[in-house]
Amino acid sequence: MGLIEKINQLRKERNAVILAHNYQIPEVQDIGDYVGDSLGLSIQASKTSADVIVFCGVYFMAETAKILSPEKTVLIPDAKAGCPMADMITAEELRKLKREHPRAKVLCYVNTTAEVKAECDVCCTSGNAEQIVRGAFRSDDEIIFAPDQYLAHYISTQVGRDFISWKGYCPTHVKILPEDITRKRALYPAAEVMVHPECTPGVAKLADKVVSTGGMLRYARETKTREFIIGTEIGILHRLKKENPEKSFYPVSERAVCPNMKLTTLEKVLWALEEMQHEVTVPPEIIRKAKSSLQIMLDH
Repeated sequence: MGLIEKINQLRKERNAVILAHNYQIPEVQDIGDYVGDSLGLSIQASKTSADVIVFCGVYFMAETAKILSPEKTVLIPDAKAGCPMADMITAEELRKLKREHPRAKVLCYVNTTAEVKAECDVCCTSGNAEQIVRGAFRSDDEIIFAPDQYLAHYISTQVGRDFISWKGYCPTHVKILPEDITRKRALYPAAEVMVHPECTPGVAKLADKVVSTGGMLRYARETKTREFIIGTEIGILHRLKKENPEKSFYPVSERAVCPNMKLTTLEKVLWALEEMQHEVTVPPEIIRKAKSSLQIMLDH
């Protein structure tokens, strides 16, 4: 029996659902019951009758799945698959910042640990951050925005207000440089440039569209444009090409690779299901508080 057959057999036996993030390697995306961004996948899994969630992504994503499905067993195929940006702020550091700004409300990016989410008032994604700022806060609210300074900067330009922002960043997106866009535009003059809002301001300024991974996938499907230069982790190119075989997609930079997203392999997915290993747990009190910040976002 082949690797995929074994995974499929165990998936059925364990009543498991396999979630694969858009940045995973192609063969892992191809065995996913659902492929998408971190929050969308967690919401999708919470609506299933699965007993087990295998989250092919990074650790904070599996924690989010546990927060939204506390009764399910959540497994991560590689326990070392962390997110450097999420690890750039701890709950204690956020508490200290809150003490320094006692009147401020806290908006935290979904790319944070469960403990940090528990210290936040509202959560957001890169796709809904602008809508959340406009809808969940008053115009005179001071807002702490953590941990991504570049997402905070981009949203600041869209809503016309300043944030108290943490100085975190995504090491993969900061590898994308303005000159990468200039070079690729010269090679593909008919292509539209889409970049993720985790990119630096200099990169965002040169793009035709600044959008989340979900936004990129939607726009590529709906527009008549046939060529795209993509400024995000290169794993998304697999899904873009798969869903739009008649269109062309070029990475803005081959350096935009998240090594932690590439740790998950088919073998590790199989081992997770065989051994029920690398279970992700979150204390009930943290689940309760973190779920509140996620729920406010979902209600908007």
